[in-house]
Amino acid sequence: MPSAVGDRLRLVVKVLGSLVADEVGQATKVRRRRREAGPPDAYPPDAEGTERRRAKAVRQALESLGPFYVKLGQILSTRPDMVPDSIREELQNLHDQVDVQPFSEFEPVLAQDLGPDWKLRFDDIETVRPLGAASLAQVYRVVMPGGRPAVVKIQRPGIREGVLADMALMRRAARIVARVAPRFNEVIDVEAMLGSVFDAMEPELDFTGEARNMDEARRHVRAFRNLAVPRVLHASPRVLVQSLAAGTSVRHIDPDHFTDSERIDIGKDLLRFMYHGYFVHRFFHADPHAGNVFVAPGGPATLIDWGMVGRLDRRTSLQLLPLFMTLAQNDGAGLAQHWAEMGRMTPWANMPAFTADMAAFVPKVSRLSLEELNFGVALTTVLAKATKRGIGSPPAVSLLGKSFANLDGSVRHLAPEITLSEVFEGEVPRILFTLGREFLSRNQFARNSMEMLLATVTSPEQVRTILGDVSNRQFALHVHEPRTPPSMGGQRPTRPSRSLLALGAAALLLARRRTR
Repeated sequence: MPSAVGDRLRLVVKVLGSLVADEVGQATKVRRRRREAGPPDAYPPDAEGTERRRAKAVRQALESLGPFYVKLGQILSTRPDMVPDSIREELQNLHDQVDVQPFSEFEPVLAQDLGPDWKLRFDDIETVRPLGAASLAQVYRVVMPGGRPAVVKIQRPGIREGVLADMALMRRAARIVARVAPRFNEVIDVEAMLGSVFDAMEPELDFTGEARNMDEARRHVRAFRNLAVPRVLHASPRVLVQSLAAGTSVRHIDPDHFTDSERIDIGKDLLRFMYHGYFVHRFFHADPHAGNVFVAPGGPATLIDWGMVGRLDRRTSLQLLPLFMTLAQNDGAGLAQHWAEMGRMTPWANMPAFTADMAAFVPKVSRLSLEELNFGVALTTVLAKATKRGIGSPPAVSLLGKSFANLDGSVRHLAPEITLSEVFEGEVPRILFTLGREFLSRNQFARNSMEMLLATVTSPEQVRTILGDVSNRQFALHVHEPRTPPSMGGQRPTRPSRSLLALGAAALLLARRRTR
């Protein structure tokens, strides 16, 4: 076992061991008090207080273990199908904040990544108080030659090795879970879920990856006049220099300093930008909490900290769009159908019960404003119902849920009167037109043609197979309810998704109308 992994394993065991020891000690004290108090009914145990204490201890343990466990805890706070409610609510209070280290601890990193003459790169650097301090890095305000204000983000020495060791440990733990709890793993693929988290966190460990994310995000944000992304001035694996975001985070804004139209326009553009990230670019900010959105009166909102991003494959993105449509259109049965298409059906899945759950739940939330609706709570409700009914959710859902729940909170700070479904419905025509152009692009046209050709070539063989089955009296006609996908033994159905076919037809129609 590599020494880094071994050291982290010893630390994790020590922290978790102290947590278990404290739990055992508290239980012993409770039993002693019960014996001394007399009859069991004389002093009922403080169950609620015990749960709060246990949840707080879990949160503090994760914070003490560092950034990877903090991120993992934040994601678990959106998974009621995996974590009890009392602990999940406490995990929502996880903060990636640590004690500030003196600037002298970071000077060797600057010298190694920028060279011994690194001071010549800046006219001034404020070393007394950093702008921000997190588990992975500290951020300082600098002045570039010529007087331009900027910030320098410096990775904490040795943090990369610790996070990589944590990832290796969690991969091993996920494989153990798959072996000892196969039924649980069928409905919640822990290893795949962790894989999506690892991929999203990778640029946080190498700032050249975060710089590429920022360049990509800046290209996409140009279509939204109320939004901006900082410009990269220099990037190395452990040092990132970028332009300074104007204003303050939306967590600390005074709404009276903004006009109503400013607040609402910025809030709507934040939502539109993320919708396009999910459905068009398939690239999105995975951590857009209120501390990562800066605003100033009269200017655009700036999205910072692009170290953690999510990426979607084309199929998942296209399946996600009709899912959002059903929520906006108050179609609970449709949401259940599309959720099942995105995930997978276990052998014990109960699709009719899940459909009934969604038919009862969706009308309660489809038309609420952000002041009345917490999207994170709504998503976790769907997740919990799906898992209970034996329907596995796609691994990307955890990261998507974290992303949208954080964005939901940021926009709520700024413009709580906004209604998510109204903004989404207004943006659907633009999204469909863009998808229509993609559908008609040269590369996609070639792919569609090849698939049609393949279907033409293989169809005679399929017909002969069916005729052979009929002659051998082995042919059976299976009829299913229109909105209930058949159980595939845990696998996704191989037939074309009706939602994707409908979406393609809509995109093609819009593209033709626009061309005319």
